[in-house]
Amino acid sequence: MKALIQRVKQASVVVDQQCVGRIEQGILAYIGLGPDDSLQSAKRMIDKILTYRIFENDDDPAKFGKLDKNVQQVAGGLLLVSQFTLMAKTDKGRRPDFGGAMAPAAAQALFEQLVDYAKTKYPNVATGQFGADMQVSSVNDGPLNFLLEI
Repeated sequence: MKALIQRVKQASVVVDQQCVGRIEQGILAYIGLGPDDSLQSAKRMIDKILTYRIFENDDDPAKFGKLDKNVQQVAGGLLLVSQFTLMAKTDKGRRPDFGGAMAPAAAQALFEQLVDYAKTKYPNVATGQFGADMQVSSVNDGPLNFLLEI
């Protein structure tokens, strides 16, 4: 499982000209699921995302400017977007190989479980729409992007 996380000022997902998910300051997380991923790895990933310290600590002068707070501590949003392309093999040739991605039906079920778990751990969670043609807009803050792997 991979998650490409971005610290954002705001982010949204539009499907068929309708906004299906939106957050203000927080984390936009693209989630890639592989064939060996499970609910346990999904829970570990959500726990890591929610506690990953990518926000500055402006409260403590000794820590000013340091990445010392997580999304929960800054009361930010979490926007989860399924993205199978994160699992692409790109080491050979000029075309990505998506054989490393979980099959769509299994991926949808696991992604929904991941989202449900995230919502039990944190109230400010939004999502894209699995399998849809999504237009994702964001204002990257920093920019700060991290690739997490479980």
